[in-house]
Amino acid sequence: MKNILGLVQGATARIDLEFKNERGQAYKKTVPVKAKNGETEELPLYTNKDDILGEIRVTPLTTKKFEHMGIRVQLIGQIELASERGQPHDFVSLVRELAPGGDLSASKTFPFEFRNVELQYDSYRGQQVRCRYLLRVTVLGKGMTPDSKRDFPIWVRNYEKLHEATTPIKMEVGIEDCLHIEFEYDKAKYHLRDVVVGKIYFLLVRIKLKYMEVEIRRKETTGAGSAAHNESDTIAKYEIMDGAPVRAESIPIRLYLSPFDLTPTYKEVHNKFSVRYFLNLVLVDEEDRRYFKQQEITLYRKEEAGAEAQMEGAGKGPL
Repeated sequence: MKNILGLVQGATARIDLEFKNERGQAYKKTVPVKAKNGETEELPLYTNKDDILGEIRVTPLTTKKFEHMGIRVQLIGQIELASERGQPHDFVSLVRELAPGGDLSASKTFPFEFRNVELQYDSYRGQQVRCRYLLRVTVLGKGMTPDSKRDFPIWVRNYEKLHEATTPIKMEVGIEDCLHIEFEYDKAKYHLRDVVVGKIYFLLVRIKLKYMEVEIRRKETTGAGSAAHNESDTIAKYEIMDGAPVRAESIPIRLYLSPFDLTPTYKEVHNKFSVRYFLNLVLVDEEDRRYFKQQEITLYRKEEAGAEAQMEGAGKGPL
């Protein structure tokens, strides 16, 4: 994938980068990701322990003698919190020196490589937090010449094999002498293209219910203890019943996850944030009173050969 707009305001050199594979060909593994302006951008896709290879071309933007103090590329992984804008937390920082200080009279290409890179966290763009990776190319200015710098984002996804046996979730909930239901989900851990299968069984119904739905809710948590901040949003709503049920009636649930904007569950990423998911069972009566019961589930990205890339992690926030 080649970036063709290499100009940065105030720069004295144009910087272009092309990602390569081991054979020196253009890197083809990409994924569409929603940008903060709502548009979709195509980013190179990597996973933990991958090699990141490519070529960087630096072109002077002046007809005069162009002197610099060196050219380098950095691989950076960082977490940005909306509450700490401008103060990212770096968890990966690798540097490759491409050229020592000297003159650059014409466009020149520099190969680079980062081997067996530790990319332990997934890329994520949420409402109040962003986990990102980028290659930062810097041409160090000399004297009165300012630095020329440009960032090239990449996207990271990791995969998991499920080893433990899954057990169903069964619970009874209700309101004394008014409503008593039993609900069941087939398991507590699902991959991102899985199907939630379950049922609702009405043991007692003395409330005139209008409809029932299942919501998928995502909860972001940043900070810890008294400084923790939670942000929740509803990813999907799925109506499973319309009309009043009767005692002993059983309502089936079958909810496909693949159409929705989901990510894996993230727990204590670099001690900065967590992302959790819940199935929220909601019952609404004829007076529009709402009764609900939440159940946390764990989501993971299943390791599948040749699986298609799935767009994810695009929250509604400004990050």
